[in-house]
Amino acid sequence: MQSKSKYASIHYNSYLQIDKITSSQNLRSEEFGNAAHEEMLFIITHQVYELWFKQIIHELDAVKSDFSENKVNEGTIGIAVGRLNRVIEIFKLLVQQIGVMETMTPLDFLDFRNYLFPASGFQSFQFRTIEVMLGLKKERRVTYNNKAYELEFSSAQQEVLQKLEAGKSLFTCIEEWLERTPFLEFGDFQFINAYKASVEQMHTKEKESITKSDYLDEEGKQMRIKMVEDTQSYFLNIMNEDVHLELISQGKIKLSYKATIAALFINLYRDEPILHQPFQLISKLIEIDNQLTQWRSRHAQMVMRMLGKKVGTGGSSGHEYLAKTASSHYIFDDLHNVSTLLIPRSDLPTLPDDFKRSLGFYFSSSI
Repeated sequence: MQSKSKYASIHYNSYLQIDKITSSQNLRSEEFGNAAHEEMLFIITHQVYELWFKQIIHELDAVKSDFSENKVNEGTIGIAVGRLNRVIEIFKLLVQQIGVMETMTPLDFLDFRNYLFPASGFQSFQFRTIEVMLGLKKERRVTYNNKAYELEFSSAQQEVLQKLEAGKSLFTCIEEWLERTPFLEFGDFQFINAYKASVEQMHTKEKESITKSDYLDEEGKQMRIKMVEDTQSYFLNIMNEDVHLELISQGKIKLSYKATIAALFINLYRDEPILHQPFQLISKLIEIDNQLTQWRSRHAQMVMRMLGKKVGTGGSSGHEYLAKTASSHYIFDDLHNVSTLLIPRSDLPTLPDDFKRSLGFYFSSSI
């Protein structure tokens, strides 16, 4: 039996299955004998969304798989940064795509909207898959019609979502990777202690500067000193592991204490060569959150423009529901909040020479 040639020819049309793709736009309005011109745009736009969702799932699955390992090398981090950057660029496209949809007027939409009940974007299985893969937990979701989000799907799809929720999300994989960061202690150097000392010194200098100020009166000085002391208390409390665990138990934060400290260290010493890629990775995760939020917000604005206060086709509160998800469905917000703990480079704890050397790239040559 002759095997297929490795480089057997194939036609563009059959490779991309163009006929299958371009024949999958069936206008509901046409089925009811009242074809609406704008429905074609509506269908194609949402089909393109679903194709991009498939690509995002493909990228996230690869990154999640790599970070599920107990050891992640520098090369893998670089690949992950590239893939997450691709996800970001796709989300930017999805936001821009709303502008194409908005070339349709509210009256245009009303020409076929009544044929869509009870279909809704809320029923996008792939988008819910993306949310779960990233790490959005059920208890943090805005409820939709006061029922569990997965009930919109078939039993087989519900099973897939349940397995994803029971397994490791990208958030969990990144948390465990951060917890394995080896740089928090190095010989006699302990980052936490050095950082706390630097924070105290920084705030002491700030209070001394306020006290010696010539342009502030006594009341103004006391007010500013109080602000510095409040900030210092916040820094010291948030660096207290017991306080951190209490905040986790209250559902106010998600990222573990050790992972948070590691993320802080990476952010503070991002200029060290070996930390460039880890910093980029954290930055990409934050940007994915930003792009998701922007997409939800733009979607909510579009719905307001198209429907006003009308109820969504799926029975949701339309704009109100979407606006709530934009403000509350953050996944990597704990990584955003690390910025609260940053201090100026001039106040950073000085790293021991041998430690600093281990964070750089060195080579030797002999002539």
